[in-house]
Amino acid sequence: MTLDLPLIWAALIAFAVLAYVIMDGFDLGIGILFPLFKREKERDVAMNSVAPVWDGNETWLVLGGGGLLAAFPLAYSIILPALYAPLIAMLLGLIFRGVAFEFRWRTARWKRVWDFSFFGGSLLAALMQGVTLGGLIQGITIVDRAYAGGWWDWLTPFSLLTGVALVIGYALLGSTWLIMKTGGEIQDRCYQLALRLGILLVIMIGAVSLWTPFLGEKFLIRWFSWPNIALTAPMPLLVLAAAYGLWRGLQRRKPEPLPFFSALALFVLSYIGLGISFWPLMVPPSITIWDAAAPDASLGFLLIGAVILMPIILAYTAYAYWVFRGKVEEHAGYH
Repeated sequence: MTLDLPLIWAALIAFAVLAYVIMDGFDLGIGILFPLFKREKERDVAMNSVAPVWDGNETWLVLGGGGLLAAFPLAYSIILPALYAPLIAMLLGLIFRGVAFEFRWRTARWKRVWDFSFFGGSLLAALMQGVTLGGLIQGITIVDRAYAGGWWDWLTPFSLLTGVALVIGYALLGSTWLIMKTGGEIQDRCYQLALRLGILLVIMIGAVSLWTPFLGEKFLIRWFSWPNIALTAPMPLLVLAAAYGLWRGLQRRKPEPLPFFSALALFVLSYIGLGISFWPLMVPPSITIWDAAAPDASLGFLLIGAVILMPIILAYTAYAYWVFRGKVEEHAGYH
């Protein structure tokens, strides 16, 4: 039996992107919420809750981007010119956020500056990730297998909607993460924040979901034609079930992990919905997975490295989360 290497690599990259969104999403969310923590001790606890794992989380972003370049060079050569501006802004945001992790602990005079850098970098990175997603979903102008659009084609009401939606989603992940990792006043505030953010996120998911099928005929057919509708119809019900789990966890406050994993379920279901809309496209509206793929010989060689490295990445990620499990105390420090 011959392996469908382009399909395998598409699945690997999709997994890497989802892993990044899940793992880096909550620490970006903590940065977005940072100004709402008025006491310095609260800000310290919030940052310490992700300090041991935040840089490892971004491994998945590197894997997704590097995998796209190696396995789907045509897609890479189209997507990058089309989305240079938001991608560069995202990277600048990640840089400022990363620097702030180190510098805010080493200075008293400039601590406010690095607090703002942590917030601003997180907000910019999250917003630009959402805008990039929206710019990709709405389609890219392609002529002769090359980008043929303008510099600002990515900037539309739909891409801004997806950008704001992702900011809200990451903030929800951050607040529910802190519910698990903290106690006392900061936990109480996060319960209140998570409830409001959860309502906003469900509204945003509905808005994006209703808008997406009307961006192109292929999306409309994918969601509403028979027999596809038999597969897509349960998705709204599953989203509502995850939203109910989030609401119930926030109201009862037991078990503490329930809101976080319910928020993750909302992200995973939204991601599956995107996959349904995209399939089998790599670059909407016309480049499929197989059109964009590198030769099978290259994909097979790259797959050997992926089979070796991905279990290692998963293992050390799981180990890091296990070692730093439990609540974060106020006296704990990041040095």
